[in-house]
Amino acid sequence: MEFFKIRRDIPFMRHALVFNLVSLITFLAAVFFLVSRGLHLSVEFTGGTLMEVSYSQSADLGAVRGAVEKLGFNDVLVQNFGTARDVLIRLPVQKGVSSAQQSEHVMTALKAADASAVMRRTEFVGPQVGDELATDGLKALASVVIGIMLYLAIRFEWKFAVAAIIANLHDVIIILGFFAFFQWEFSLPVLAAVLAVLGYSVNESVVIFDRIRENFRRYRKMNTVQIIDSSITSTMSRTIITLGCTQLMVLSMLLFGGATLHYFALALTIGILFGIYSSVFVAAAIAMWLGIQREDLIKGGGAKKEGDPNDPNAGATV
Repeated sequence: MEFFKIRRDIPFMRHALVFNLVSLITFLAAVFFLVSRGLHLSVEFTGGTLMEVSYSQSADLGAVRGAVEKLGFNDVLVQNFGTARDVLIRLPVQKGVSSAQQSEHVMTALKAADASAVMRRTEFVGPQVGDELATDGLKALASVVIGIMLYLAIRFEWKFAVAAIIANLHDVIIILGFFAFFQWEFSLPVLAAVLAVLGYSVNESVVIFDRIRENFRRYRKMNTVQIIDSSITSTMSRTIITLGCTQLMVLSMLLFGGATLHYFALALTIGILFGIYSSVFVAAAIAMWLGIQREDLIKGGGAKKEGDPNDPNAGATV
């Protein structure tokens, strides 16, 4: 399906060095902010108090959040749990204040705002649990990266695998850099968004790599740069359609999903935009600089014969 067709190939690789310098600067800035500021981790990673409160009617999450924040809790997660009448509240650790004291203060404030508020349960999430979640999250990220590299190396060629992983890690680090710079809360849903971006980005890279392999088989007279430019140009319509449809869904979560989905959708928005950018300007350019060529992708024939009438470049010279 195509909304439009570009008749002439766009010379993307002509400006590959400039775009990759921009990417390198952005990447280094993200690393700097991660090292200097660090991530603002949520209760799941740092530990804290978890409360489940029930109301006689649908709970006003904004009012609940406001009542809790008046007590001095800045990093509070308030969301529905099960039904519209049940609310889950996550409170960060406070020095010198026990979990029982925290929950008691919060319940006093909630009952003052709505007398029907009833405590269903409360529990303390210890720091060791947070450490386990952080470790498991890093293991999940490493497993995804290794799996992607093996998949691309088997399906295409090791140069494509290296290029795709560099581009995908570039996207991940930049997302984390945004969260470190603005000190947005990094929670488990955000980690899930980062893993989703990895899958989205590698999918875009695979589409372009597949077209590069196909064009190497079709056009014998084109050089590597021309093949890459033609492959990216021919997939532009598909990329724009995919980006538009995906971004509509993510923006709906960002605008209407409330505080619970805000940072999840924000991470997806940043990741999708940089994922498209890296697939076109980073992954393809790195594969080109690694020396990808026709012989790497064509084994045992498959190229069209010279003079093939379906090859628009059959009479051209390199």
